[in-house]
Amino acid sequence: MVLTSLHYLYIVMVVVVLSIMLMKKDIVIPCIIGIFAMGYLYSGSVVTAVQSIFNTIIYAGNEFWGIMVIISLVVAMSKALQDIGSDVLIMSPMKKIMINPSMAFWTTGLTMMIISWLVWPSPAVPLIGAVLLPAALSAGLPVIYAAVAMNLFGHGIALSSDFFIQGAPTITAAGAGIEVTQAIRASIPIWIAMSLVTVITAFFMMKKDMKKNATLYAENIQITKTKDVVKGRTTKLMAILTPAAFILDIAAMLKFNLAGGDATALVGGTAILIMLITVLATYKTKDALEKAVDYIKEGFSFGITVFAPVIFIGGFFFLGNQGGATAVFGKGAPGILNDISIFLSQSIQMNKFSTIMTQSAVAVITGLDGSGFSGLPIVGTLAYTFSKIIDINMSGLAALGQIITIWVGGGTIIPWGVIPVAAICNISPQELARKNLIPVLCGIAAAIITALFIL
Repeated sequence: MVLTSLHYLYIVMVVVVLSIMLMKKDIVIPCIIGIFAMGYLYSGSVVTAVQSIFNTIIYAGNEFWGIMVIISLVVAMSKALQDIGSDVLIMSPMKKIMINPSMAFWTTGLTMMIISWLVWPSPAVPLIGAVLLPAALSAGLPVIYAAVAMNLFGHGIALSSDFFIQGAPTITAAGAGIEVTQAIRASIPIWIAMSLVTVITAFFMMKKDMKKNATLYAENIQITKTKDVVKGRTTKLMAILTPAAFILDIAAMLKFNLAGGDATALVGGTAILIMLITVLATYKTKDALEKAVDYIKEGFSFGITVFAPVIFIGGFFFLGNQGGATAVFGKGAPGILNDISIFLSQSIQMNKFSTIMTQSAVAVITGLDGSGFSGLPIVGTLAYTFSKIIDINMSGLAALGQIITIWVGGGTIIPWGVIPVAAICNISPQELARKNLIPVLCGIAAAIITALFIL
């Protein structure tokens, strides 16, 4: 594998973008410049380079559309419930469990993990956001750390293991040429090490931050607790109907084996129906027709506001993926991240240490596109290839690649990957990614150290 000037340009732009992000600055402009530069270098045409900016936005918009819609619908539903005071009644039972920020952190996280195991994180995010998030905030948990808990437990712990649906281990096992059960068994010690170190680090960082910024967080909590609520006659009805509807959704997902997009669609449809029922039961028909549109507008206004900058950011990183590059530049466009990963694997002298480090580096690189799953065939195949060169546990090496790829690209430290949680919590994706960064890096270190001992 030989890297071209296009590959090196992409590497330089990724370093620039990540550096600016670490300085806590917006990265939309560097991403637009990167798209233009890559379009020009690939085609040699200024016209094509300019067109590539628009085409990249369209491609990224299509990728994010489903997430944006589900978030917008849940926000519309939440606004309707808030106006009649049902949200307060819905979260009241959780107050008995979430008695302080620590309990709120662990309760939110563990619930997110369980639901994500059953139906994947995408439908779990709006479920947790609609029911548990208000209770967690009321218990004193800062919204940024509620988001951290949802991210790490859902898109990290649950998705990287994927014990029940088994989508991730199936793809990894196929690449490595092993049975799915082998991949799952081999992943358990590495997964445990990464998961425990990550969430414990995040928890203690939260405690330290809350102590250091106690006044600021106390003011935010007071704002949350003192919001005005106008109760209507349907308040109790919707407080019962809403959680019951989502529980039925989960039951339907399990019974009919709905996961991923299918499960998300069920949650989204339920959210809009709950909003409509709330409006029709609260207002006169004439007023209800207008009120429903107002809530939908408010929901989509929120969704578009959150996603607008991320479409540019995600679009640039999608160009590193074969599918994104082909959609924008046309047939024959290279899969840049895949090529870089293969180049690394071919350029490094193989021994146990270098093999594990190379597999980890490839997992991180392939996770940069924010999908999480696109890199799994690569790490699986590399595990098979490396096991033929040196004496190493192929299943464990494949599992290491799977876990790191999902943690990076599945939605914990890549801003364009954490959007669903950031949107439902109404916080900056960049800020959430920064809060997750140190805990996840500590977890990756723990996973690598564990792999060195057991592979």
